[in-house]
Amino acid sequence: MADQYDFDLFTIGAGSGGVRASRVAAAHGAKVAIAEEHRVGGTCVIRGCVPKKMLVYGAHFAEDLKDARNFGWKTENCEFDWAVLRDNVLKDVDRLEGAYTDTLENHDVAIFHERAEISGPHEITLASGRKVTAKYILIATGARPRLPECEGAEHAITSNEAFHLDKLPERIIIAGGGYIANEFAGIFNEFGSKVTLVNRSDKLLRGYDPALVDRLLQISIMKGIEFKFNTKFEYIKPCEDGGYFVKLTDCDEERVDQVMFATGRVPNVEGLGLDKAGIEVGDNGEIKVDRFSKTNVDHIYAVGDVTDRVQLTPVAIREGQAFADTVFGGHEPLAVDHSCIPSAVFSHPPIAAVGMTEGEAKNKLGSVKVYQSDFRPMKNVLAGRNERSLFKMVCDGESGEIVGIHMIAPEAAEMMQAAAIAVKAGLTKDDFDATTAIHPTMAEELVLMR
Repeated sequence: MADQYDFDLFTIGAGSGGVRASRVAAAHGAKVAIAEEHRVGGTCVIRGCVPKKMLVYGAHFAEDLKDARNFGWKTENCEFDWAVLRDNVLKDVDRLEGAYTDTLENHDVAIFHERAEISGPHEITLASGRKVTAKYILIATGARPRLPECEGAEHAITSNEAFHLDKLPERIIIAGGGYIANEFAGIFNEFGSKVTLVNRSDKLLRGYDPALVDRLLQISIMKGIEFKFNTKFEYIKPCEDGGYFVKLTDCDEERVDQVMFATGRVPNVEGLGLDKAGIEVGDNGEIKVDRFSKTNVDHIYAVGDVTDRVQLTPVAIREGQAFADTVFGGHEPLAVDHSCIPSAVFSHPPIAAVGMTEGEAKNKLGSVKVYQSDFRPMKNVLAGRNERSLFKMVCDGESGEIVGIHMIAPEAAEMMQAAAIAVKAGLTKDDFDATTAIHPTMAEELVLMR
């Protein structure tokens, strides 16, 4: 490796993508450093998927405890203590941060717990003033919640702060229509908050099959979540005795305890010194890269949310791995396949999907066959819960190849992981039909669709 530089690789950002790339590059024998101005672990581990899923688990007990009564359990005197869940989640986040740090240190990656900026083609300047050089630079600075412009926007929280609340809001308005907004709407609703979800358009969960989104909307309304579409914030003003006055277009002013924005995410590129290295960015500030995650500058790469390709943790990890194997592992250049990526929304109940929606398949393939199963899960029947699940399978009309599977059901994400392998592998409806069902399960509906 190059001796004229302090490091073979300098990674800016110790989230999922940056940590994986740094660890693998070091395992290939590179001399690696990583800088992180917040906490090692990044969005997913510290203030994203991991603590969010723990809150989702906590929220599910609200329904489970009600349902348990029809199964013979006496659960009338249960109480929920937000502070206990919050502190246990934060404690586990601390544990994970330690584990990520250990992983880097065990691979002899130098960790700088400070901000790093690019100050020349191969030069990085740290917040302490120290300058270091690197043969390759990897930008993995991720993204952050977008704050819309309205009077008093600074009084709102984002998902970042939701994990640290002193107490649960009695009334909360959540702005947004994506997965973060819908997940937190479900979480707060189960914890007993009165939730209103506000969206500037009439579309929720773009990219997911409309039949599933409609089903989630019906179930959410039934659970007591209120929705306001095609509306924007005029102002958010603090009340003297706590809480906020909120004025939405077309609505009277109302008083709430908390406002949360979940209106998309923006790449973290400000003040990074991209101009000093001549790195091209797109219209939203995202770093432009080729399929090998390389920027327009030959020795500078970027992975994860800062590139705004697919904002999912496993994608950032794959991109980081492919980069390290390509540049330091002596592999033929490896590109991550961004097609057919499965994903989930941890709403109540969750949605999971892989491949094309019915609409996308019709536009692309023309001839399409759709199979579906609309059923009430056995557990819901005995619980007296009038909540139906929906599975959809979209197939190429000519070949029978499955091009998309979409489901809204308890544990949808757990079922989807295995189903996604079949779709990625190009299996057909006949392959599913030839598989014996595991009975009684919800997943058996996947091989029984007509």
